[in-house]
Amino acid sequence: MTTKGTPGRVVRIDDDTWAIYGELCKAEGTSRADDMRRHVHSRVNQWRALQEKKAALLRRAAKQSES
Repeated sequence: MTTKGTPGRVVRIDDDTWAIYGELCKAEGTSRADDMRRHVHSRVNQWRALQEKKAALLRRAAKQSES
């Protein structure tokens, strides 16, 4: 079941890992879905920052080569 209009996604994880992951998340006071969302958002934000840094370096190099 999804909330707030977000689409559901299917992942394949073996039963033992899924069960232990559920225990881990419960011990941390979160849900598996929330933990996965936070992980994915973190990875995407890191990737975006790296892309921005690379673009800035390319702009700087292009600007220097024009001089």
